[in-house]
Amino acid sequence: QAQLAESGGGLVQAGGSLRLSCAASGLTFSRYHMGWFRQAPGKEREFVAAVSWTDFSTKYADFVKGRFTISRDNAVNTVYLQMNSLKPEDTAVYYCAADRVFDIRPQYASWGQGTQVTVSS
Repeated sequence: QAQLAESGGGLVQAGGSLRLSCAASGLTFSRYHMGWFRQAPGKEREFVAAVSWTDFSTKYADFVKGRFTISRDNAVNTVYLQMNSLKPEDTAVYYCAADRVFDIRPQYASWGQGTQVTVSS
């Protein structure tokens, strides 16, 4: 059974940076597309970024383009989300997810428990 464990969340001031990590186990990581989603209180879960296993191509939500970077390291079964120029509206629980389909919809098969990111103004 796949297990995904996020880390790296926390409290940061607007304009600051955080790097989230997601360690995967129980799946052939190098054969799964990996995504990051987020959910703010009272809002639906939304797509943030995804990285393909086939050619490491990436997709980003418009609101994070130029600020966030997704990457993966198959040697350590980990996907990262580097977040720069953070804004208060980036405050949310961030989840990583794994699936065999490279998609921006929150229909991934496996999910982590999430890590809280809070950006103060």
